[in-house]
Amino acid sequence: MPPRKRATLREVAKATGLSPAAVSYALRGLQVSDETIERVRRAAAELGYEADPIARALASGRTGMIGLLCGSLEDLWQQSLAVGIGRALLANDKYALILDAAGDPRREQALAARLRDQRVDGLIVQPVDPASPYWAELCESMPVVAVGDALGAVAGAGEVVFDNRAGVTLALRHLRDRGHRRVAVLTPTQASTPDRPADVYVTAEAERLGLDIRVVTAPQSTSAATKVAWELLGEPEGERPQAVFCFADSIAYGVYAAAARRGLRVPDDISVMGYDDHPMSALLTPGLTTVNWDIDGIVRAAVHLVLEAVDADGEGGHRRRVVQAPGLRERGSVRDAAVSRG
Repeated sequence: MPPRKRATLREVAKATGLSPAAVSYALRGLQVSDETIERVRRAAAELGYEADPIARALASGRTGMIGLLCGSLEDLWQQSLAVGIGRALLANDKYALILDAAGDPRREQALAARLRDQRVDGLIVQPVDPASPYWAELCESMPVVAVGDALGAVAGAGEVVFDNRAGVTLALRHLRDRGHRRVAVLTPTQASTPDRPADVYVTAEAERLGLDIRVVTAPQSTSAATKVAWELLGEPEGERPQAVFCFADSIAYGVYAAAARRGLRVPDDISVMGYDDHPMSALLTPGLTTVNWDIDGIVRAAVHLVLEAVDADGEGGHRRRVVQAPGLRERGSVRDAAVSRG
């Protein structure tokens, strides 16, 4: 059978005895009574009327699309974040246009510009390079909400930021309290973005706690992280770190894989700690001790802030900030250094 022809606004108007303008207002819940709104929406449903998204965008100046620019979708936690935000936007009659910066600051900037040029109503970004001056320019043209790290001192940007100082302290103190002194920190941060807050805090906090740390760059891809961890864990027993703290659970999964290939046991020979509590972390043997950031709370806050900014239509210009506090999710991947063989 041929597809059913889309019912028009005029047909809904004819069925209800109203003008097309009145029907348009009713469908948007504007300037008419609740009784009229109900009557029009019922008629529209019976006729199978659906608003033309292009016409609606032209009339309202909005596309109904929210850009979601992820730092790296190789990271499993960011995949979960994208799924959550996409579903939450859909529940609010918006659609997510999801792009992947792949950990590259130049790609991130290019994709952000492309989303702006495609007239998305707003942007949620988990920035690779939060200190870039580009964000100030972008925030002048659309609402932007950052997740994870704040976009410098950009006025008008919303942000759902991690209390990285508290998170790093929580993780390193836990390792210290279990007797670990030699700690390797695996981070996805590259030399081009050295000022990311978590990396700055980890150096200062390790010094304060008396830890001997070594910071190593490791991609958020589990397979790539496995290669980095393989080299790290191949060092002689007296030089090998007693514990590895990973700034993404996806990286920690690579440490597990490399340890197994080296014939090392977690946590008997090497303690491992993550930083985002991906659901898979509870399924490992042993389960991964990690830092939990309440991803559901992050999704709710980010979607609320971007929709609020879109509805404000550029008015106000004040910065909205939500700070996510960390929690320690203790499982079995960290044990007392005195019991470890390393």
